[in-house]
Amino acid sequence: MKVTLTLNQRRLLWGVLLLVVMVRLFSLGSYPLADTTEARYAEIARLMAESGDWITPQIHAGVPFWGKPPLSTWLSAASIRILGVNEFAIRLPSLLLTLAVLAMVFSFAAYQRGREFALLATVICATTAIIFVCSGAVMTDTALLLGTTLSMISFWRAITTESIKGLIWGYLLFAGLAIGLLAKGPIAVVLTALPIGGWIIWHREWRTSWHRIPWLTGLVLCMTLTLPWYYMAEVKTPGFLNYFLVGEHWKRFLVSGWEGDLYGTAHSRPLGTIWIYWLVSALPWSLLLLYALFRKEVRHRANLILKHRDSWETYLALWALTPMVFFTPAGNILWTYVLPGIPALALLIPELLLPEKKPIAEPAKASGFGPRRLLTVATVTSLIFALAWVLVASRIVPSRKCQKGLVTAYQNSRGEAAGRLVYIFKRPHSADFYARGKARLIEHGADLEAYFRTPAQDYFAIKVSHMQRLPEGIIEQVEKVGEFSGYYLLKEKSVKMNRPAE
Repeated sequence: MKVTLTLNQRRLLWGVLLLVVMVRLFSLGSYPLADTTEARYAEIARLMAESGDWITPQIHAGVPFWGKPPLSTWLSAASIRILGVNEFAIRLPSLLLTLAVLAMVFSFAAYQRGREFALLATVICATTAIIFVCSGAVMTDTALLLGTTLSMISFWRAITTESIKGLIWGYLLFAGLAIGLLAKGPIAVVLTALPIGGWIIWHREWRTSWHRIPWLTGLVLCMTLTLPWYYMAEVKTPGFLNYFLVGEHWKRFLVSGWEGDLYGTAHSRPLGTIWIYWLVSALPWSLLLLYALFRKEVRHRANLILKHRDSWETYLALWALTPMVFFTPAGNILWTYVLPGIPALALLIPELLLPEKKPIAEPAKASGFGPRRLLTVATVTSLIFALAWVLVASRIVPSRKCQKGLVTAYQNSRGEAAGRLVYIFKRPHSADFYARGKARLIEHGADLEAYFRTPAQDYFAIKVSHMQRLPEGIIEQVEKVGEFSGYYLLKEKSVKMNRPAE
């Protein structure tokens, strides 16, 4: 499909794209890290930067984290080394990875459909809810997205490009797999192999794929890039491979409510929940697409794609649908699992909704979906993103699920005193990060006695709902400093209650 934009439409699309990127960039350090996922990976990166151990990520000092490979942690730790320990430094790699994905979407679409189609598809991708959220969050999924997107684009470019350029794209396919393996593990291979394999079968492209893709040498390249870390990780902390491959990549998805998770709880959901996650994560474009499918013209367009087996469009459809289809029977899922299919969705939406062989500047009476509707949706969405940033940065919408406020209150209250910060029963990951690993944890109320016997005036943090679990007599020995995100900060009274010092 050849798309033609007016000058004003191009300017508007570039303006929307620039606004979204600038909002994301300036918002990176304007809100605290949220528990559990973001604060956990931030603390893992902080520990890596502090300890200098680049082989084994640690969830607490000296405690290995076997849940994910280290690529995203490497990037965040390197950013900390350069920019210091702060929210901006921790989140910056996610934004840079997302910008790389957007650049690949633009280049891929321009190669296939022209620069103006590419601009429209890139704006759709950038204004998808999950892309905006993940580009400013500390998580492993943006690194996985980079790997899967590179692999999917490289396969197509390799089979449609002859000579040495096609061979280079073939090797980039395996480089993308290596990125995915170091970002999240074997799931990257699955989410890439399924749509590619399905497309080869659907279009009977066995011969072309075999001759254009360097399967054997590419596999060697992929193994060379990934196996050294997996080997060193197992040697350094034996048991990693069994937990990571069997637990995280088998039981997590097939055993509902899996109890073997070492770092939290399994996210048990009804089968098929991934489609609901997709509907919300792909907003606003998921709703627009569903609305469009109720129109006869758009359904006819989709049927033509299947009937005529359009190679490019079926490739996009398989790529976009694979995450949802694969995770439909999974017992434990997260909303971010839909992310690898979003670039393909952004490329597919203009193919389905815009009329063929008509300038985009003209109204699309036949289908009802012309440029005005797509441009309006993109513009309104970018303004919503900007408003959300203002509300969060100005504290009109208070931060939740974060211990930054409590740790700051403790640091301001204690002054130069030697009092310790002690979490009772539970210590969120954000407390570890903002206290730079100095927040203590006691899991049994009886252990409080040891702190009350020392001369220091200590501070205690406890979840509001856990107050009734405190041993008798403890309440009389502390005073409340404040309440922060569902936790009380308590300070030991300056006058000890007749307890001998040790």
